[in-house]
Amino acid sequence: MAAKDKPVPLDMDRLLADPATRIIVCCGAGGVGKTTTAAALGLRAAEQGRHVVVLTIDPARRLAQSLGLTSLDNTPRPVKGIDDSAGGSLDAMMLDMKRTFDEVVQLHSTPEKAEQILANPFYQAVSSSFAGTQEYMAMEKLGQLRARADKDGSWDLIIVDTPPSRSALDFLDAPKRLGSFLDGRFIRLLSAPAKAGGRAYLKVFSAGVGVVTQTMNKILGAQVLTDVQTFVAALDTMFGGFRERAEATYSLLQEGGTAFLVVAAPERDALREASFFVDRLAEEQMPLTGVVINRMYAVQAPGLSSGRALAAAEQLAEEGSPSAKVTEGLLRVHAARAEVATRHQGLARRFSAGHPGIPVVQVAAAAEDIHDLEGLRAVGESLAGG
Repeated sequence: MAAKDKPVPLDMDRLLADPATRIIVCCGAGGVGKTTTAAALGLRAAEQGRHVVVLTIDPARRLAQSLGLTSLDNTPRPVKGIDDSAGGSLDAMMLDMKRTFDEVVQLHSTPEKAEQILANPFYQAVSSSFAGTQEYMAMEKLGQLRARADKDGSWDLIIVDTPPSRSALDFLDAPKRLGSFLDGRFIRLLSAPAKAGGRAYLKVFSAGVGVVTQTMNKILGAQVLTDVQTFVAALDTMFGGFRERAEATYSLLQEGGTAFLVVAAPERDALREASFFVDRLAEEQMPLTGVVINRMYAVQAPGLSSGRALAAAEQLAEEGSPSAKVTEGLLRVHAARAEVATRHQGLARRFSAGHPGIPVVQVAAAAEDIHDLEGLRAVGESLAGG
């Protein structure tokens, strides 16, 4: 292997032990093990003395199961059974975007206004299913966790497990997308009646807006349009504050105390996605710490190539004895695994050659699904290069 093709090792334990590391963001395509990686890092950091909270935005329940919890919700829950001899602790939670949106409304408006907003049918739809709401609320929740950590020292490390696929970086776009949404012509049009008020309202709409209103009435229905206008008017005073908080969290992600880990699998599509993440993070000037390549195949006898194992298996097949058949089967299994392991290593080398200087850690494929703390400890050991 040429020196330039060799991956730069990623010192995960040093990253976790560094008190300057305050936020770790695990991002990557779907099905590459981000949730397991986040949980394993959280457990390892906690057992080394850090006070950790793991926030998952992935709706899958694997994190709760592997941490021995029956379920996760919008409130950080302590994980029991960790080795706390070093004085560390571990909490875990899963983003509930509607509940987070409700909390924002209640926190940044009067009780009367909050009640009006929460009861609004359009708000109920937007807070549950509007495109981008999950990413907006992820920014809010991350900001809340960091603010709480700064205030009372609850945690000194926040680990974020992002949604699958390229949408994992959508939360980076949240402030810009929110600003475009709030400043868009549609929202300004809907908020015009509330801002103009009374007779001015009629004057504004009689000057050309009335035609658009009639069209929206036909598309949305009069009651829906009224709900939308009421919602926009009620939230008008909150929009600016939410945008400012989202932008503050975005800036927080660019600081030195944040570490982005791109998680991938040793497959062409997954590594292509990893390249996309690496390039996008560089474009956004986000601090990329390294790449985790999960589920790498390895063989117990690396000196026995796939070709040699198959040749030996063919010879044994001619014997036909029961013991020869058993050995033949084992050699064929080894040959298949050796072939996959060789392919995985080749893909990992090509990725490193295409991204020189980016630290990489390879994590061996587990023999079975990770479902408990022991399994997470083993993953953490592998992440640390063990």
